[in-house]
Amino acid sequence: MTGVATTWDPALYLNFDDHRSRPFADLLARIGAQAPRHVVDAGCGPGHLTAVLAARWPDARVSAFDSSPAMVAAARERGVEATEQDVETWAPEGDVIVSNAVLQWVPGHRALLRRWLAALPDAGWLAVQVPGNFTAPSHVLAREVADRFDVPLRHDNTVAEPAEYAADLAVAAAVDVWETTYLQRLTGEDPVLHWISGTALRPVRDALSDAAYRDYVELLAPRLREAYPTNPDGSTWFPFRRIFLVARR
Repeated sequence: MTGVATTWDPALYLNFDDHRSRPFADLLARIGAQAPRHVVDAGCGPGHLTAVLAARWPDARVSAFDSSPAMVAAARERGVEATEQDVETWAPEGDVIVSNAVLQWVPGHRALLRRWLAALPDAGWLAVQVPGNFTAPSHVLAREVADRFDVPLRHDNTVAEPAEYAADLAVAAAVDVWETTYLQRLTGEDPVLHWISGTALRPVRDALSDAAYRDYVELLAPRLREAYPTNPDGSTWFPFRRIFLVARR
């Protein structure tokens, strides 16, 4: 999704399609653009949500990009106009820019957002969603175990607080910023581990050999089971905080 050298698995990412799609729908609902000419999905992943943008604005050109070749290939298979591009060096274009669960991978993305906003035409829209759960047990435990293997993971300052994003953008735009914690009901064996394997643990998987990654998982799994106990019906509740911002120039 970004310039970070991380390998992405489209099939694994889509295992939780419903949970990952809901924040996108909530973000999209707050964009008031009526007849944009060009809508860009910045960090489109496998492109399954880019089609939602095309359905929302059927008369607009809808393009997308991602830094992962596998994700771009998956998006193109869905008929998406997708290119391989680094979000950090992308030259902003379009009059609606949407970025869903991407910029948490980009250090210094607050400056990037200001640059994107400045590049929009008058009445252009910028809509962004990032996870805000880096202080959650899932990520704290993942970091603690990763430290044993000398693999650095993102810390609790990876994303800003909602008020900080609002202050960054309000000088040039009308801004709507909010946060939502989704209480997700997960099922299956070690469901939280499975969830974060598709995203947060990708750098760990890339850094370690197969054997070392198995050792990592063996240490992490019981810690996650203790932090997120199984309910009597076999499900597991997983709180997931998301931060949203929508800005109109």
